[in-house]
Amino acid sequence: MRLFIAITLSDEMKAAATGMMHALKKAGVKGNYTPTANLHLTLAFLGETEDAAPVKEALGTVSFKPFRLSFSEPGTFGDILWIGLKGSQGLSGLTRSVRSALDAAGIAYDRKKFVPHITLIRKRNGRFQGVPAPKGDMMVKRVSLMRSDVKDGKRVYKEIFSI
Repeated sequence: MRLFIAITLSDEMKAAATGMMHALKKAGVKGNYTPTANLHLTLAFLGETEDAAPVKEALGTVSFKPFRLSFSEPGTFGDILWIGLKGSQGLSGLTRSVRSALDAAGIAYDRKKFVPHITLIRKRNGRFQGVPAPKGDMMVKRVSLMRSDVKDGKRVYKEIFSI
């Protein structure tokens, strides 16, 4: 099964990000837009994993104080367009704690530098300048272990554990 650890967004944050995607479409930006239900902030991508139990156990050792998460400016990784997130020291501390717990348990994950973002469009074609970043924030009170499946040719994410 394909797994990742994420912060799921509040309905208000999802609505704000979706509003930006609608504005991008109106501005002529083409690509594979992320479905609203799949909008999230990945803290660690684990990929194909045989057994989720060790991951759940590792996450069970992580504790954190709730913190505020808010949108920042958009950015790109090649043809991927994303909206940035800022969460002060709470977000960076949580990410370090999650990754340290995975390291301590010997669980492999993608070790790319953490850049807090929500992917809006993959295979983007078109300029996005002039489309304002959405406004929105939320309190982060939980972290989710998510499973990614393909159903009818589309990615579907399901929470299988949370702290």
